[in-house]
Amino acid sequence: MSRLARPAARLAIGSSVLLRRIGTRTAAWVARGRRQDLTGWRAALGCWARLLLVAFGGLLLWRIVRALPNLMWLLTAAWTAAAWRAGKTDEEAADEEQEEAPAEQPVSGPQGDVLTATLEWIWQQIGDRQGVHLRDLLEHAHLHGMFEDLDVAEFRGHLERWNIPVRARARVRGRGVTVGIHRDDLQPPATTSPDYPSQEEQKTELHPV
Repeated sequence: MSRLARPAARLAIGSSVLLRRIGTRTAAWVARGRRQDLTGWRAALGCWARLLLVAFGGLLLWRIVRALPNLMWLLTAAWTAAAWRAGKTDEEAADEEQEEAPAEQPVSGPQGDVLTATLEWIWQQIGDRQGVHLRDLLEHAHLHGMFEDLDVAEFRGHLERWNIPVRARARVRGRGVTVGIHRDDLQPPATTSPDYPSQEEQKTELHPV
């Protein structure tokens, strides 16, 4: 029995992770249907339309499975494989990364350009505040068609792999405290522009005399 406990726990954890991902991505997709140029109930019509599409898709899948019961074997196998991958513990994931990851090298070339662009984007979202929350960064990215397949936890993992420091508790004026990026942890942009105050201006704005 103990030999089956670990695989069963991994499948249970992976299934829970998959359900959260599906729920988060579905909710984000539905939320993106809201019209920013309208107000009241008209602005929410797009959300309701997308919600109806989700319900129709679920009903259609159920009817297909009812008509083709053998399809459940394929769906079960696909779900089990996905849950097994998603249910990896932190230790197992770390061991796999150590085995597969090459020796660290300075980021250069196209990857370096992507990292630079990402840092500039983060600085733009920070503006004159103390920092920015990951949920707000990800929401802005989703609105522009980026990182649509990531939730906050996965997004944080990507940033940390790029050596972009993330705080578990980052206070942002007017937004409260949650996981985010603080400006003190980031290197200043390579060039100073009106969008990026100098360090002296930042200190004056954040700590006025």
